[in-house]
Amino acid sequence: MADCPFALKKNTNCDLIGLHLCRFYFLKLDIVESTTSTRRMDKLDKTLITSLLLAGLFSIAFSDTWKATVTERLDALVTSCVVVPCSFSHPGKPLPSSKLRGIWHISTKRDDVVFNEDHTKILDEYKGRTRMLGLLGQNNCTLEINDVKDHDNGPFCFRIELVKSEGEKFSFVEDCVDLTMKHSPPEIQLYPSTTALEGKAYTATCKVRHTCPSFRPKLSWSRGKADQILERHEQLSPGNWMMESVLTFILEEKDDHSELNCTAVFHGGKTTTKTLPLYIKRAANYKNIIIPIVVLIVTAGVIGLVSALIVKKYKQRIIELQSQEGSVWNRMSRLSRRFRSNAPPSRSRQRENVAEQKIFKARVPSPKSKPKSNNYQEDHDDDDYQNTADLNIYGNV
Repeated sequence: MADCPFALKKNTNCDLIGLHLCRFYFLKLDIVESTTSTRRMDKLDKTLITSLLLAGLFSIAFSDTWKATVTERLDALVTSCVVVPCSFSHPGKPLPSSKLRGIWHISTKRDDVVFNEDHTKILDEYKGRTRMLGLLGQNNCTLEINDVKDHDNGPFCFRIELVKSEGEKFSFVEDCVDLTMKHSPPEIQLYPSTTALEGKAYTATCKVRHTCPSFRPKLSWSRGKADQILERHEQLSPGNWMMESVLTFILEEKDDHSELNCTAVFHGGKTTTKTLPLYIKRAANYKNIIIPIVVLIVTAGVIGLVSALIVKKYKQRIIELQSQEGSVWNRMSRLSRRFRSNAPPSRSRQRENVAEQKIFKARVPSPKSKPKSNNYQEDHDDDDYQNTADLNIYGNV
């Protein structure tokens, strides 16, 4: 028998349609061989051609609309869990979950099933660790793998079957997910949102990425109360999530040069911690400057006023005490003047005194200029006495 030109691959949505096309094809051959009636042949040709065209169009439309969307690559923390986002679409009206059966298997090995509603068909190493999070009736085929092992790297592919319909199975082997095994938890992002000022509100933010939204990481702080912490969980991209915790508290002087710690505890028990040092800037306090200055000014003013009142009140009395002879005040005044007079003069004063002495000192004749004594005689033959009156005095005696 000749080969059927409409033969299709197994396990595709076109198996039944191809089977019907082949039946029409061989039926035509039998009719051509068994009849010689031209009129009957023409009727069969028209019917057969119309059926083949309709079947072909239906086959093309049916096969092009079954699609699945699966995240291609995700990180998976060993001992934690990983959630693989998955969705699919199909032609026609929505189908209830009861008429659909979702299966996850390892790559092209369709018998190596990691999830099936019939747990007896699941591989032993995956039993009790996998489940379907979404509803097939809502076109959601999301897979969760719990207690991740270091060999759960995949790739994992999705297949859907129509219940009570033989041969209608749709495998999406071109849309699979690869898992990258991580033995250490991701690093925490810890940073301040405000400047550290004493007496002011201080805000710090702690973030960590993960791929297990079913069991979120728990973030805790080394200080702070529950009403000072705000948490947020958001999706960054399909399969990747961010857990965030924001702490706000008032800084005190004792917090300077201390540490603020944020710890993340992941599902499965693994933890990681990040430390943020605190260096507090003391805000300028003008009260510490203004108050002492005001107190000093007021004190000086009070002292000056009191002193002025005392002097004014006892000024006359002080003058009387100073004028009284023999009074203590008078003796103290004289004693003070005496000390000042006996005090050695300063260098400048000494120089002034020496200069004055040089100016006002009388000239004293030298010993050579004094007249000779009468007992000492010397011949002066050549002396010329101009004043002879003096000589006559001694001659008349």
